[in-house]
Order: sequence, then structure tokens, then C-alpha cells
Amino acid sequence: MDEVISVILGGGAGTRLYPLTLHRSKPAVPLAGKYRLIDIPISNCLNSDISRIFVLTQFNSASLNRHIAMSYRFDRFRHGFVNILAAEQTPVSKDWFQGTADAVRQSMQHLANYNYRFVLVLSGDQLYAMDYREMIDHHEETGADISIATIPVTASEAPGFGILKTDETSAITEFHEKPPLDELDGKESPVSDEMRSAGRTYLASMGIYVFNKGVLRKLLDAQPDAHDFGKQIIPSAIDNMKVVSFSFEGYWSDIGTIRSFYDANLMLAKEEPDFDMYNPQMPLYTNARMLAPAKVENARIKRSIIAEACVIVDAEIDNCVIGLRSFIGPKATIRNTVFMGADYYPWTKEGIRENEGGPTSPGVGAGATIENAIIDRNVSIGAGCTISNAEGIQEGEGEGFYIRDGIVVIAKNVAIPEGTVI
Repeated sequence: MDEVISVILGGGAGTRLYPLTLHRSKPAVPLAGKYRLIDIPISNCLNSDISRIFVLTQFNSASLNRHIAMSYRFDRFRHGFVNILAAEQTPVSKDWFQGTADAVRQSMQHLANYNYRFVLVLSGDQLYAMDYREMIDHHEETGADISIATIPVTASEAPGFGILKTDETSAITEFHEKPPLDELDGKESPVSDEMRSAGRTYLASMGIYVFNKGVLRKLLDAQPDAHDFGKQIIPSAIDNMKVVSFSFEGYWSDIGTIRSFYDANLMLAKEEPDFDMYNPQMPLYTNARMLAPAKVENARIKRSIIAEACVIVDAEIDNCVIGLRSFIGPKATIRNTVFMGADYYPWTKEGIRENEGGPTSPGVGAGATIENAIIDRNVSIGAGCTISNAEGIQEGEGEGFYIRDGIVVIAKNVAIPEGTVI
């Protein structure tokens, strides 16, 4: 796939994922106990034999830069790379990225240094496994100028997406941005028998695009004020170019909100998850930390993911994702929770640990109870604490915590005192 360059969009400020984006960009948010969101599109690229990858970002990019530098190092005999392109002032533009199309427009000067035929544009905050070679092949076979990956959705889901209508040849004939439920008639597209029987007859854009090199340059130059692919560039191209749908029927989640992040993580802990992290043909890559294995002492663990270097002592864990270096103390109970772990062990002396910003002893103290929560990195939950949102508050916040969609979120590096009830 030497003819392809991949551009991964890091997204904006990530306000809908706040406070997980308080100290990091969206692609750097931890996932499944040991990964980060950016690992998904990069792993898909590497598994598709695409090794020239740019990541475009502008908000809180320090931790993302560090993760990519430590995780993706190509040997000198390959020409691959994963490079960060942060928003910058240039003689052409003095502004930050104004949207997806503007981000690519401002980065085209960097792509010009390489020989390629196709640009693969990806999002940095989605969970799915796709072999992009199949999409590129479909793009060439159909003679498309632009290909858009789509996923069939039901009528109830359609108003949350950009809906594309296609003909029998997969050519896109119409685009509708988040159409209301009562305006969906006639917007169905040809789908497989399996999708039709499930009521998934509307094609939603996944925000994954393949552009011919010259086509992308032409579109961006012709509309200098168009900032977004989905809302501006793509609709304008449908009438003048061959724009084709590549239908994808596997698992896909757009992790743009606290609820979608929470649901996607806990889905991975299911007995038969919708997304297969154990597929040897589509492995997930990340920073190889060389950590010790997890240690479990007299604990009761049900339907959960336990990452490396965790120490769990006489605790009860049910339907959880427990991240790296988590310490769970005796008689603690954790249910339906994404616990991201820590960057250092609670017994590591402050003077020799790498991270100096968090509490002295991250982890969960004796007798604490945590339910229906997201606990960010380096959080210390004191002994006897209760975090459960028992009153069912949907939106709110207090010292060190936030409630979003009914889920309690404890921000990174926060220490919750002993006996606290949230």
C-alpha cells in the first residue's frame, strides 16, 4: 500500500468527552485498560499495510505526542512513520484548524513531500476493525473520485448521523445531515439481506474517506472557506464527481461522548464482545511498557478486563475495565466501572516516579464502593468512600468529580478523601 498516505484527524477540544480531555486530546484518551483511542486507527493502518501516517491535532497534544513517539518506531529499513502535525501558523494561514477539511487543507504542504495516489482520511476517536485495503480496492474497482465508508443503521439511529443515499452501483446520489425521523422516507439504500432483516436500511457516514490525490487538492482549493468534509466538501462533490459508498457491516462506535466511551469500554468486558480484541489477524498495537503481570489475592472477579501490573487484594469486581497499575484494596467493591489505573505504583516513592502531578497513593482504599463510574488515571479513592450517584443525577459536578449522562467521572490526578460519598 505504498500508494496510500493516511491522515488521522485528532478532533477539536473534545468538550463532549470532558473531563477526560481536561489534560489530553481526544485521541490520547485511554481505552480498554491499556490502549489509547489513537491506537485503533493506527493499528488498522498497520494491519492494512499502510505505514505512512499523519496525525493532525491542536488541543492538549503533549501526551499524544509522547505516546506516539514511544509506541510507533519503524526500523531504518522501512519508510514508514507516524508523525504528529499540530496546528501551526504559516504564511498561508494564521488560524488554528477550523474543521476536518481545514485541518487537511493546512497540512497538504507536508503531504506534498511524498509520492502517493490516495489519501485515506480517518477519525481518531472511533472503535472498529477494518482492513482498509478492501476499501482502496473497492475505490479503484468502481472508478471513484471519492469513497466514503458507511455503516447501515436503523431509522431510530439515523437522525444522529449524516445519511447517504446510494443507487445499486454504490454511487452516492444524496446526502442528508442528521435528517429528522419524520423525513426519512425515501432515504433508504440497497443493503445486504442481513442488514435489511435487521431494519438497518439507512447508510450512515463513518467519517472515513478515500480521495484521489488530485481530487482532494482540487476540492480544497475550490472551496477555501469550506471547513468540514461531512457538511461541506462531500455534499458539494456528489453532484460533480463520482462519490461511492463502501459499506461496512462490522462493529463500529463513534466515541465522542462520556456515555459512548463508557458503553464501548464495558462492551469489551462482555463474554462475547462485539469488538474482538483477540483477533490475531487484526492485533491492536500500543506502547510496550514491559510491565509485571497482574496479581490477584483472594478476590472475586466477574466479567471484567484486568490490565498488566494490577494488584487486587480481597476485593469484588463485577463488569469492569481495570487499567494499568491499578491497586484495589481489601473489601473494596467495584461494579460497572471503567477504572483507568495509574502511571505509577502507589508504593513508588515520589522522588523516583516519572509522574509528579498525582496523589501519593493512587488506587482504591479498603472498603470503598464504586459503581457506574469512570475513574481517570492516577486517582486515589480513600478508604470507605462510596461513589454511586445513588440519587440518579444526570448532569452535575462537585470538587474533583463530574456527572455526565448519569455516570460519575473522577478527573485525572484527583484524591477523594476517606469516607466521601458521591
